[in-house]
Amino acid sequence: MDASSAFQDSLPTTSDALLAQMDALGIPYRRYDHVPLRTVTDSKEVQGMMGAGLHVKNLYLRDRKKRNLLVTLEQDRDIDLKLLGERLGAPGLSFGSEERLMENLGIRPGAVSPLAMVNGVKTGVRLVIDAAFARASVVHVHPLVNDRTLAMAPADLIRWFTAIGCTPEWLEV
Repeated sequence: MDASSAFQDSLPTTSDALLAQMDALGIPYRRYDHVPLRTVTDSKEVQGMMGAGLHVKNLYLRDRKKRNLLVTLEQDRDIDLKLLGERLGAPGLSFGSEERLMENLGIRPGAVSPLAMVNGVKTGVRLVIDAAFARASVVHVHPLVNDRTLAMAPADLIRWFTAIGCTPEWLEV
């Protein structure tokens, strides 16, 4: 199965359920539907339709002690996993498997997003976000599937994190 909304019913939390939860909390966003995006390169091909704002890349990582992290960075940010692991006190960072991604964040490769913390808070995933995120006027994130993107004010996303019991760590890169 791919990470598009066509297969969202096989996820622990569907994209539609996530959007309904955000609507119920009064959290504003603008939704864009597009072709499925798996990489930053794919994403750059459709970003023109979404307007200005911070576009992100998301890394689902696991450290040597088998702790899971979701790291959200500005899309063009270069990152050294060894240095990142040292800064976060998470030595031996490597990419988590597709199976662990589903088990811990309830999503498939290509749809990794900080919104997956709706599931990640229940499994103890640590969320680390590029501090540039909080300084942006708008951020763009996938709502658990890779053929939709939400444009949101960072403050609204932070309100959502608070509502689900998630406390992100901010990383100055």
